[in-house]
Parts: sequence; C-alpha cells; structure tokens
Amino acid sequence: MRRWLAGFGLLGLSAMAWAMPSLAVGPEPVAERGVVRVGDEAPNFQLRDLAGNLVSLSQLRGKVVLLNFWATWCGPCRIEMPAMEQLYRSYARKDFEILAVSTDAQGASVTRPFQQEMGFTFPIVHDADYRVGLMYGARSLPMTFMVDRNGIVRQKVPGARNWDAPEARELIQAMMKY
Repeated sequence: MRRWLAGFGLLGLSAMAWAMPSLAVGPEPVAERGVVRVGDEAPNFQLRDLAGNLVSLSQLRGKVVLLNFWATWCGPCRIEMPAMEQLYRSYARKDFEILAVSTDAQGASVTRPFQQEMGFTFPIVHDADYRVGLMYGARSLPMTFMVDRNGIVRQKVPGARNWDAPEARELIQAMMKY
C-alpha cells in the first residue's frame, strides 16, 4: 500500500508541503472571502457524533486538533484515514485530538459501518448539510485544519496527506509546545 500511496505523492512530503499556498493566480475569488484562514480563531460549532451526542470544537480547547473534512465516497479521504488512525493512537488525548467531520448526507448510516470496518477510534461527527464545511471554506475533500491549543488555525492542508509521516508528527509536536 505504501508504494500505492507514494504514487499519489502522499509520502515523503517536505515540511513546506504542509503549508503550500494555492496555485491560483490573480485576485481572490469573491466566494473565498470570509472563510477561515491561517491565523484566524477556529469558529466553534456543534455536530452530532456516531452515538448522537453533541460535540463542539470548543470542548477541545487546550488540545491540538486535527479537524478533517471528509466523506465515505471520497477516494483520497479513504486513503489518508488509516494514517490518521496511526497518528491518533500515537498521542495522549490530553494533548491531541482528531475530529473527523463527515459530509455524507446519509450520516451515521454510512459512516458507522465504514468506521467499524476500518477500525477507526477517532471521533467522527456529521455535517450532513455541509454548513460547517462551508463556514470553514472546505470547498474540496479532504480538507484539514490544524488548530492549536488556543483555538487558532495554524495550518490549512488541502488534499490527502500521510498523517503518520515524520513531517506530520513534527508539525503536531511543534504545535504542542504552545
């Protein structure tokens, strides 16, 4: 599988790839104004998890949060999620959390079987109407926001990544220092 992931450019990323700017040229499109940017406070939200409990981003204040927007039908999302699980298992819950925001319109009826099949232990919440995804400006999937302990967005990472790579671990370790 590693060879396959490498073919998608997911392994061996340099540290610069984590903060790679958009390749768009010219003025910022009107539709992109007002979305969450690096340096902004991450907007709070409440979404339901697989058990039906309300989970809010503000509950995670004091931890580094990997906020990942994804869907079960998204191929690159499915590729990166096993590495997210490895990363999740590497850190104590008091310091680090993953919040996987599913954009599947069917909610738990599709995410629960997927989560069970894959053995994921990180929290999955549902944004079936894509309200939170649009608020964050997650116009494509997967899209990840790294939020520091103080609730500030420190990285916006478009596309799939190998979250178990040394570069990802270095990013999280650096964020845990603050």
